[in-house]
Amino acid sequence: MNDEEQEQFWRRIQSTVEKDVIRTDRSHSYFKGEDNPNIEVLQNILLNYAVANPQLGYTQGMSDLLAPVLAEIQNEADAYWCFVGLMQRTLFVSSPKDNDMDKQLNYLKELLRMMQSDFYYHLNRLGEDAMELLFCHRWILLCFKREFPEVDALRIWEACWSHYQTDYFHLFICVAIVSIYGDDVIDQGLPSDEILLHFSSLAMHMNGDLVLRKARGLLHDFRQIPKIPCTLHGLCSLCGPGMWDSGHVPIVECAGNHVDGICPYHSNPTSPTHVLHSMPGQ
Repeated sequence: MNDEEQEQFWRRIQSTVEKDVIRTDRSHSYFKGEDNPNIEVLQNILLNYAVANPQLGYTQGMSDLLAPVLAEIQNEADAYWCFVGLMQRTLFVSSPKDNDMDKQLNYLKELLRMMQSDFYYHLNRLGEDAMELLFCHRWILLCFKREFPEVDALRIWEACWSHYQTDYFHLFICVAIVSIYGDDVIDQGLPSDEILLHFSSLAMHMNGDLVLRKARGLLHDFRQIPKIPCTLHGLCSLCGPGMWDSGHVPIVECAGNHVDGICPYHSNPTSPTHVLHSMPGQ
């Protein structure tokens, strides 16, 4: 990089990485203490990755993904290449303003509408602010790292990275959390700001095993649905053959009311492949 590029890199990436690593897992024995050399190793790996992958660079959440890998491997070079492979298999790293985050939130809204309708319609009644799902942004951005103890979080990560039947299993984790811990939101009629406080207060107090089992059940239930809206057709389109391995192939219905007037399934007819139907009234 020339001098100008180095300056831009410092402004956009290096300063952000330096701020994040000093706040990442500092209570963990591998990273605790002042002048801990492992913090510098963590920083070096993230900076090297950002230089080698300038299009992605660095986004919030990467340090939380790398920290347990480095703590387990305890070798900078090996941890770097493990992190490279990890990022190639990871969908749930994004920034609050990028298209991936928007896509995931749209998928999550549809899943809530289908599988937690009372909760969804409570949010819908509250208006646009509530429908931004601010309460779950941290779940997605930091990969549940701040919501569960490390042992539970790593089990959830492994389940997500297995890509079993969907590349978006983390969204079923989100729905599971709402299913298990969201009743008070409806019963008490909480407004959007208190919904955020409600779920934030549950951090490190949720049962990771229960949430994981519930999420698996929700994925199973989703696969039994005979018709899915076109807004969810891509939920299993990246994980390759076998995502509908029981032989069940749902009908895709056009949900209508698309922002650009184009049905995403009709314009990109990827798996699952079957006839496009319009929903009643469309």
